Amino acid sequence: MKKHNFYAGPSILPQFTIDETAKAIKDFAGTGLSIMEVSHRSKEVIAVMEEAQNLFKELLNIPDGYTVLFLGGGASTQFLMVPYNLLNKKAAYLVTGGWASKACKEAKQFGEVVEVASSKETTYNYIPTGWAVPEDADYLHITTNNTLYGTQIREDFDCKVPLVADMSSDIFSRPVDISKYSLIYGGAQKNLAPAGITFVIVKNDILGKVERHIPTMMDYKTHIENDSMFNTPPVLPLYAALMTLRWLKNNGGLVEMERKNIEKAKILYDEIERNPLFKPTIKNEKDRSLMNICFLMNEGYEHLEKDFNDFAAKNGMIGIKGHRSTGGFRASTYNALPKESVEALVNTMKEFESINK
Repeated sequence: MKKHNFYAGPSILPQFTIDETAKAIKDFAGTGLSIMEVSHRSKEVIAVMEEAQNLFKELLNIPDGYTVLFLGGGASTQFLMVPYNLLNKKAAYLVTGGWASKACKEAKQFGEVVEVASSKETTYNYIPTGWAVPEDADYLHITTNNTLYGTQIREDFDCKVPLVADMSSDIFSRPVDISKYSLIYGGAQKNLAPAGITFVIVKNDILGKVERHIPTMMDYKTHIENDSMFNTPPVLPLYAALMTLRWLKNNGGLVEMERKNIEKAKILYDEIERNPLFKPTIKNEKDRSLMNICFLMNEGYEHLEKDFNDFAAKNGMIGIKGHRSTGGFRASTYNALPKESVEALVNTMKEFESINK
């Protein structure tokens, strides 16, 4: 039976990435050695770093004046590094989910933090609007996609202060106007690579403005000056990321990814709306994530939640159980997930409906 991988992260990767990385584990770049045992100072690994940085810039159309970094520590370490490097007096945070809340909490250790808006009171089931950013804020931090609850900010809005974005789970899912951001970061294990590597896109002139001492490893300048090799980078995930970047370029780039992601999401959201057994967790369509589609059993059918999870698993649907904090279901439809998997899930939902009317 074919398995359809809807895990939220670590999550599905292109088969090309898996196959090419497997080859490199056995013999990397004709060296006769595994990618896992080659020095990060070797010319072969340096070439991987350079190509990955260049493809990042090409695919996202990153302007001059920005640096692409590959670091360890996951996005959670960026919750710390961002305020360490940028928060001098005051920062603003838009709190739209669990990860945004954790980032905000971390920043409060470094200075005044203003929550410009939050949707916590309704379990983060919408993106707040009508909020204002203090003009004296050092930056505004947003989390563009909410993996736990299924909301997404799909626009690059203008901001009077430097804009910082956690794009862990929707990077490369659509074209992004990088010029509107001063810093973008994310863990790679959603749409790019296996867990273990973190990307940072930083506008160089935003740095060097805080008054505090920054420890060497926490200072973005350290990693810029050393081309992401101040210490040993996560070489294997870096190689896998490069393979995904090549796959993205060879499959139409981000315009094509966005088209496919919109198509996949529409197929599944339409079935959730149609099927009387289910209901979406996010009512406002413009707030719905294209990456993490969350839904529940409809009123009167709540008792069937476990039955549907079991039924879906028997039909090859892997990883659709909702986050432990929300219950219900979550189908993650990242770039590498084919439309056929979404259609298979829809057919499973229809079949479950037919035996539970």
